[in-house]
Amino acid sequence: MSDPGESAAREDRYASAAIVVLLVLTGVMLLALFSRTAPHPPLEVAPFALGPFLGASLAIGAAAFHLVHRGARHGGALAFLFSLTALVAFGPQKYFDPAFPRIWPAVITAQLAVIVIMAWWVAALRRGRQVQ
Repeated sequence: MSDPGESAAREDRYASAAIVVLLVLTGVMLLALFSRTAPHPPLEVAPFALGPFLGASLAIGAAAFHLVHRGARHGGALAFLFSLTALVAFGPQKYFDPAFPRIWPAVITAQLAVIVIMAWWVAALRRGRQVQ
């Protein structure tokens, strides 16, 4: 029989890995935006410019990774927020984007990472852990 603490730590590692996946994909999107490498994201999406938004998303993701990796109390909330910011660039709306045939690997990979983070957060909340 496995120790519940050991199981939670293993799940935290999966969440940390999913956060890293989203950090890398978001960083690549930001670099593509700045270098105008096709298929690059648009410079602006209503209601904000995409560069600053991706920068804020990366900052939230870095903080989430640090807190989740350390087992800090608010790591789950930041990881959840980071996954929501990732959905702006990689959400289900991308299936209808004309560039989808060229961007599908990033979209699907990001969506899998978001699912891992959301499932981890819900499981942690159900266990009663302090992941607020």
